[in-house]
Amino acid sequence: MIRIEDLTHVYPGGRRQPPRTAVSGLTLHIPDGRFAILSGPNGSGKSTLFRILCGLARPSRGRVTVGGHDLLADPAPARALMGVVFQSPAVDKHLGVRENLALHGALHGLRGAAFRVRLDEALAWTDLAGRLGDRVETLSGGLARQVELAKCLLTRPRLLLLDEPTTGLDPASRRAFLNALGRLRRELGMTVLMTSHIFSEAEEVDSVAIMANGRLLAHDTPQALRDRLKGDVLVIDSPDPDTLAARLRDDLGVAAMRHGDELRVDDPPDADAVMLLERVLADYRRLVRGITVKRPALEDVFIHVTAEARAQGAAATAERQETAA
Repeated sequence: MIRIEDLTHVYPGGRRQPPRTAVSGLTLHIPDGRFAILSGPNGSGKSTLFRILCGLARPSRGRVTVGGHDLLADPAPARALMGVVFQSPAVDKHLGVRENLALHGALHGLRGAAFRVRLDEALAWTDLAGRLGDRVETLSGGLARQVELAKCLLTRPRLLLLDEPTTGLDPASRRAFLNALGRLRRELGMTVLMTSHIFSEAEEVDSVAIMANGRLLAHDTPQALRDRLKGDVLVIDSPDPDTLAARLRDDLGVAAMRHGDELRVDDPPDADAVMLLERVLADYRRLVRGITVKRPALEDVFIHVTAEARAQGAAATAERQETAA
């Protein structure tokens, strides 16, 4: 459904700011009918890629096809396949639920009996049946998001693009929204691409793509990504993580990655994280506030691959500076 080939986007510089590469040489394929999540830290290029896919920005170079249509050369048929849910609300909070949906339907030529059929379809999964006359501003965050998704479903999209749609929702509303989204995707055969930084949302999707610094670092099923980390993960909360990392490296030959005040050991020696935990507590207790051993989760994979990318980037920069000198 989505084929992105060697996509690059550079924001032009100004008098005091050099040009900035937001997306660099990105290639990503999302097959028809799949549910994929795009994740990455702030500034990773997710938002720029989302804007390009929605047709709101034109890349510096590369090719994007949606349903076999070239999004850049012939955007109209590609856009006709899409429904989009933006991070910021795109409904009029002063209008009623039905009024918002009717307005969106009219923009797509849906009126009368045709609109009523599509309205019943779009609302069948929601909790909005008794709230159609209520203004959107009176709804909870979860119900307001249901209006957003119902609006997109009026047009029976083959591709649904969602930019962090659960932002601001409480855990119960977030889970209900994701359950409904997964059910609709299966029933309607839609392709779904959703950006998110909440890794629990990615556990049951078909694939997860991880970006950092405008590059695609990994794209695979959740299980295949977790399998990248061998054995358990040791996580250490330390008041002085740099000192502890140096001691682990020099005394034990253990490489620990820093993440905030935490140190993480993704590949403990001999794959025995428990034995390493005992050794750390015995030898470096004053440098430990908390310590745990856990099975790898997607968040651990994300931290691992982005840390590797930062280390590689730092090494490449140092090499360039040394060559220049």
